[in-house]
Amino acid sequence: MIALIFIVLILAVSIYAFLYLRHDPTFTNLGERLKGMSLHHPLGTDHLGRDVLTRLLLGGQQTIGYSLLALIVSLIIGIPFGLISGYKRGLVDRIFMRIADGFLAFPDTIVAIVLSGLLGPGIGNLVLAIVMVKWVSYARLVRSTILSESQKDYVLIARINGLSSSKIMRKHLFPHIAGHVLVLASLDLGKIILLISAWSYIGLGAQPPIPEWGAMLNDSRPHFQSSPELMIYPGLAIVVVVLLTNMLGDYLRDHFDVKKEVKK
Repeated sequence: MIALIFIVLILAVSIYAFLYLRHDPTFTNLGERLKGMSLHHPLGTDHLGRDVLTRLLLGGQQTIGYSLLALIVSLIIGIPFGLISGYKRGLVDRIFMRIADGFLAFPDTIVAIVLSGLLGPGIGNLVLAIVMVKWVSYARLVRSTILSESQKDYVLIARINGLSSSKIMRKHLFPHIAGHVLVLASLDLGKIILLISAWSYIGLGAQPPIPEWGAMLNDSRPHFQSSPELMIYPGLAIVVVVLLTNMLGDYLRDHFDVKKEVKK
């Protein structure tokens, strides 16, 4: 609950950051470059005189926001795909398995880097590349669950009673996959945040002057000796958010652990 509260708090501050900001995150003022903490600039300024706190808050909006977007789109594609494939079986399932095997033949990080490189730099192309590799894991998870659940008595009774396939999947099968999907999604959110930050750091994600935590790390790298705090702030933000999402994922995994419930 503590991890969830902090995640919601960080999201709220990032989304509504414009209510608290007094500076333009892209406005440069070389006369104010590399200034220390002050009342006017609580976290100081960067090498172009931009307010660090402003860019850090809006960077969270970019990093966490696009990570959530990539995760949600992956769920929207993967869950229906896995439901239909696991329930219908036959030719539909075989076609899906061949597509999934093609994506899983290589590590998802390598595939996403290649796709992002082919599509070109940019945060939108980066999100698209992540979606193209992440949806497969959700589809396979849902498919494997549906394959086992669809043979149980309550599904057979629902078929005998004349329920349509869509109603069976929506009312009877979907509740069984919700917990598993939620656990995987919470753990994946931290991974996606790291991916977006890493690719922005090497220039494949957010492009200047857009404030994003990975891009801020890259911009501050030449000034690490003189102003290490410029890298510490976004780096610490990434560490804290990823740690919180992993803590939440571990709790949800334990909460939805079927084997533990059976032992009880």
